[in-house]
Amino acid sequence: MPRRTRRSSRLQGYDYALAGAYFVTLCTHQRALLFGSVRGGAVMQSTAGIIAAERWAAIPQHHPHVALDAFVVMPNHIHGILVITDHLVGTTPALSDTPANRVHSSDRVGPADRAGPVPTTASLSTVIGSYKSGVTRRVRHTYNAPDLMVWQGRFYDHIIRHERAMNNVRAYIHNNPARWTLDRYHPDTL
Repeated sequence: MPRRTRRSSRLQGYDYALAGAYFVTLCTHQRALLFGSVRGGAVMQSTAGIIAAERWAAIPQHHPHVALDAFVVMPNHIHGILVITDHLVGTTPALSDTPANRVHSSDRVGPADRAGPVPTTASLSTVIGSYKSGVTRRVRHTYNAPDLMVWQGRFYDHIIRHERAMNNVRAYIHNNPARWTLDRYHPDTL
């Protein structure tokens, strides 16, 4: 029987290590309500939800070229904006309408007197993989459940190309808890 190949949801030919802003959504395994509940338009995080939020906040410690923007933990998914920068956090790149205006990580050159290889930034997939792994490890340890499946395999991403889109995504993330019953990931809509 032939092996099924999964179609990538990533933009074909795009380098996800490029400096820029990315909107990501990660869902829990089988959309389980692992991260808490929503009451009165506010998220009441479970212990696993608190871990997901803490690990998100720690991303720049593990990936100093990543800055964080809007973020929310929902009962069965998270939404967040990651900004991959050309330098350490604090030097957020300007958003551009064209990816061609962004500097490719392999194009960066360090000081001539620097010994060793020039560091490159990790791709969006690397950052997300590291985040998911960290959350899974802590949740399994906390719940003493070594086989607990926390995440579904893939994640959704959207490249944010200009300030208007950034503001729309921020508003979507901010309003997500209040619109939970209408959310496409709500158990009643699945």
